[in-house]
Amino acid sequence: MKALFGYIGRQAINFLNHVSSIYRLFQKAAYWIFAAPLKKKPFKSNHVFVQMVEIGVGSIPIVFLVSLFMGMVLAMQTAYQLQKMGALMYVGSLVAVSMTREIGPLLTAIVVAGRSGSAMAAELGTMKVSEEIDALETIGINPVRFLIVPRVLAILVMLPCLTIFADWMGMVGGYIIGVGNLGISSGLYISKTIDALVLKDIFTGLIKSLAFAGIIGVIGCYQGFIVKGGAEGVGRSTTTAVVLSTILIILADCVFTAIFYFVFP
Repeated sequence: MKALFGYIGRQAINFLNHVSSIYRLFQKAAYWIFAAPLKKKPFKSNHVFVQMVEIGVGSIPIVFLVSLFMGMVLAMQTAYQLQKMGALMYVGSLVAVSMTREIGPLLTAIVVAGRSGSAMAAELGTMKVSEEIDALETIGINPVRFLIVPRVLAILVMLPCLTIFADWMGMVGGYIIGVGNLGISSGLYISKTIDALVLKDIFTGLIKSLAFAGIIGVIGCYQGFIVKGGAEGVGRSTTTAVVLSTILIILADCVFTAIFYFVFP
């Protein structure tokens, strides 16, 4: 029994140490993004653009396909229930609201966490193992400013853009099923979609995507910075980055949905 409590205590302390380290890394990144430029210590904008291309443009094909198929699935699933109530014309409304408020931001974040969050952890982890990060510190270059800020800033800009793209493609997928298979007229489908959507739905999704971007960027970079044990450690940190980011994204989604439902209905 004593050994069990000792194990639980060590794991709890280890967890709190990780939480504290992630918070300190977030603080440093926020300082270099928002405060340092005001003190004439700007970050390298060309590094940010390189990361924006890598994270944003590189993710477009997979976001395109996943969102299109999810919109089609959503249309079929909602039609299954709405048809029983004689309300098939509202398929477009449900697809549009569901994609903009919930599924678009969540799906895009999970895709980007799997693709770009893991890439951040692997790239920075490899630099950590080969002591390149230590070399940067030795020659006076701040690794947070040089390595983390471009990645976090790029994902903060690109994830909301990808979310808008995902929302649009999901609605296109719903339109294909609604008009092509369910027999709803094109004009009726589009008018019901426009009637159902309000700006609040779109902004709700974009606010969520900003929070998801911060989670993916900070967790991916943190896991890269704490790599130990060579190539095996890089693989372990990459897997942890994806798993942890996904869990935190879903947790944050639950919190934001509760806030928007109960506090700002």
